[in-house]
This record gives sequence, C-alpha cells and structure tokens, in this order.
Amino acid sequence: MALIDLEDLAQGPILALDPGSKTIGVAACGATRGLATPVETIQRTKFTHDAARIFQLYDERKAVGLVIGLPYNMDGSEGARAQSSRALARNLINLRDIPIIFQDERLSTFEATEALISAGMRRERRKEVIDAHAAANILRSVLDRLEHL
Repeated sequence: MALIDLEDLAQGPILALDPGSKTIGVAACGATRGLATPVETIQRTKFTHDAARIFQLYDERKAVGLVIGLPYNMDGSEGARAQSSRALARNLINLRDIPIIFQDERLSTFEATEALISAGMRRERRKEVIDAHAAANILRSVLDRLEHL
C-alpha cells in the first residue's frame, strides 16, 4: 500500500479529494505548491468510473501524490465516513500504486461554505462547487504543513 508520510512526498503538483457519499470534491496545486485551487466535483457513480476520472485528473496535472480528506469526528475518533475514505484509498491503490496521504478534514466544508457565503455566492451555485472548495481547504492544510517541515 502506498500510504506515505508527508515528509516522503516528492516535489511537484498534488491532487486532493474530499470524498462524500454522492460526490468527490477535487482540488489541485501546481509544482510550486503556492495555491490550492478547486478543480471540479465528481458525481459518484460506479467506483471504476470515479477512479478513472480521478486518475485522469492526476495524470493531466502530473501529480506526485494524492491527499484524501479523512473526516474525523469532532472528538477525534473515526466513524463510518472515515472508514469510507480509507476504503477509497485502498481501492485506488489496488488499481494503481500512487502515493496517498490522509489529511484531517474536520470543518473543511463548513469553512468553504462560510467563504462562499461571504463572497456572495447563491445557494444553488454553492451546492455545485462546495465539495471542490472543501478539497481545496484540505489541500491548503497539507501545503501549510509542508511549509513547516
């Protein structure tokens, strides 16, 4: 399994995922790792289709690693959603051996929602982009951690 520690992540672009039961938010950063940018929201269908899109985005950006949001409960324990994220990672690695890092994603969606509301985005539009913005928050957390290594 290619689960790695943050300090083992090679230099280059990173792709981040915010997996939910119906969608997967995707964000990316470039090789300089300056900005975490929302990319898209994948509507979940079959795992093979979802994985194909994830790998397509990974390859297009020449990513060196994948960050998957791990939704801990507020008390720090892991529930069913965290186990679902871990299963996604295992299933992706079974298809292709890529470096994967987990990142605590508590409050990432809440923070993204607050930012989009502050920017004046309508509720209908927020629904379309919230998961990708949450993925960008997850990636920003990783980029901040990388700065302090």
